[in-house]
Amino acid sequence: MELNRVFGSGFDDLVVGAEFSTYGRTITESDLTAFSGLTGDHHPLHTDAEWASRSLFGERIAHGMLLLSYSVGLAPIDPERVAALRGFEKVVFKRPVRIGDTITLNGRVEELKPLDPDTGLVRILWKVKNQDGALVLRALAEIVWRRGADGGEDPQADEAPEANADRPGDPEQSRTEPVSQ
Repeated sequence: MELNRVFGSGFDDLVVGAEFSTYGRTITESDLTAFSGLTGDHHPLHTDAEWASRSLFGERIAHGMLLLSYSVGLAPIDPERVAALRGFEKVVFKRPVRIGDTITLNGRVEELKPLDPDTGLVRILWKVKNQDGALVLRALAEIVWRRGADGGEDPQADEAPEANADRPGDPEQSRTEPVSQ
């Protein structure tokens, strides 16, 4: 399934097993500097070239949380379809990402769970890979998705008021009948 067919679909149109891949984003020195400044994470592995040259990795590497944050930015989340990012489970940073590496997000819909008439929970296996196709981050994303092919709007909303007269809670009906409490 194409990227836009996953993130451009309402919950009820998604299928388990649907996959997507995004375009790439190259990690720059400015990214590490800005992320350090925003988060206060000034670990020398990310900010000090001399110190990092003596580290296990031999040079500065990107913050793991920067990669997770950028992966969310790579996903073309449509606010008409996606209500909220609920969280991530089982986040694992598999290998370092260096300045100049390009990352992409690859995902697969793992589970669909209706929550209520308006929303459902989508669990996506979230994989971030580098330019060589090597896995650098793996997680399970939980996203609250709007129900319906049209992003969660009421499919009967376009009907004439008289067609909705028998529906409980109908605004037309509530004007003429008292609401009991």
